[in-house]
Amino acid sequence: MTFKYGIDRLDLDTVNGIASGAIKAELCQQAIDKINKSRQNVEKMANSDEAVYGINTGFGPLCDTQISVAETNLLQKNLLITHAVGVGEPIAKSISKLMLITKVHALSQGFSGITLDVVQRMLTFLELDLIPVVPEQGSVGASGDLAPLSHLFLPLIGEGEFWQGNKTISAATLLAEHGLQPLELQAKEGLALINGTQFILSHAITALTKMRYLLDLADVAGAMSIEGMQGSQSPFRDELHQTRAFKGNLEVASRMRRLFKDSQNMASHTDCDRVQDPYSLRCIPQVHGASRNAYYHLQELVEIEMNSVTDNPIVISSEEAISGGSFHGQPLAMVLDYASIAAAELGNIADRRCYLLLEGLHGLPRLLTTSGGLNSGMMIPQYATAALVTENKSLCFPPSADSVPTSMGQEDHVSMGSISGRKLNQILGNLDKIFAIELMYAAQALEFRRPNTCSDLIEQNFALIRSKVAKLEEDRLLKPDIDAMIELVKTQAFTVSFSH
Repeated sequence: MTFKYGIDRLDLDTVNGIASGAIKAELCQQAIDKINKSRQNVEKMANSDEAVYGINTGFGPLCDTQISVAETNLLQKNLLITHAVGVGEPIAKSISKLMLITKVHALSQGFSGITLDVVQRMLTFLELDLIPVVPEQGSVGASGDLAPLSHLFLPLIGEGEFWQGNKTISAATLLAEHGLQPLELQAKEGLALINGTQFILSHAITALTKMRYLLDLADVAGAMSIEGMQGSQSPFRDELHQTRAFKGNLEVASRMRRLFKDSQNMASHTDCDRVQDPYSLRCIPQVHGASRNAYYHLQELVEIEMNSVTDNPIVISSEEAISGGSFHGQPLAMVLDYASIAAAELGNIADRRCYLLLEGLHGLPRLLTTSGGLNSGMMIPQYATAALVTENKSLCFPPSADSVPTSMGQEDHVSMGSISGRKLNQILGNLDKIFAIELMYAAQALEFRRPNTCSDLIEQNFALIRSKVAKLEEDRLLKPDIDAMIELVKTQAFTVSFSH
């Protein structure tokens, strides 16, 4: 399969495949023709006497200042240099790479007036793994991600930095090593490059990719905890969930039924006298399912954005460029904030299950140790999950609910979606640690249910845990165990889906 920039449609798996190298991507002749046609339209407008925003005028509050033909190129260079004011640590190289890929796709649709040379140079950067360094802070998420995109494209003009391994190196040095001369930007090109939502979008892609796995892992962890506490499987029956048929709920309930399939341990207490389990066990389809619904909403909007043109103005013909607001990040900002709440809730309910596992009920020893008193057993890791869920709650404030005017009031409502995207990824990073601890607890609980066995998938994951973390008999330093568990989650080592 070869993906055609500007022609084919990106989705989550395709963009990740291009980023990993599993999917080849190219600029086909059809896209080249669209780029060239759009460029011809811009050149005609740039050489006319009529003021067209961003083509022969200044920017933002300077939109009423017309620029001469002779000064047009310098204006584009100045645009990149003056807007590259990002601060803070660099974003991950993988996110910068996604920014490049999604920007190439947007520019190749033939509405941005970019030159073919610039798009081809961006593809050269991807081919040579020359990925620019982009600071994480400084975008308000409207007028595009101006600061991050300026840093992303400084290397086009010989400025800025590239990644070299885990270190950074000046773009000028690496360009020279590869025999690449800096480009001279022409009318509208600087604006086309730095207007857009690719910073927000690439954080959203990264979050979706991680959240998809963590949603599945949440079900596995929940099922293993239920097995450890010998909870009921009746709350997951299909007859119940068909009466309230939310998509996410149905999917989670189905997954839970499969996670309990052929479980000796579940069958061993079929006739017990317990009537109902606590909500963190019984309501897994409703809570995990609601988070899945938020995920589906985010995925839908992100895949629209991946295939959109988000710079300004949009060049329609040689006579018309429409000045609008497609750079505004609000469509993603709001749903990223929604997804942040959804992700945090997965951690909240997991922490409650951790707490239940320690209570010493349902045949389990208190603190999951038979020698409590002298030994604290598994008491303290739940302090960490409690701290992490509270940290996640504090990260759930929606940046999209705020707006600070910029650009002398010309840009008087902004999305702050860049912050929304970063915060969602922080929350998901904390989820890695919360699920690591729940899975460690659940595996310890299962030790007290032997010789009963569980479903094949749960047993497979139990064996993986035991390959890294031994059963806790007497107190020992748990930090190495927790670190090993976190690594298993982060590397997606757990089996979370079913073979067909």
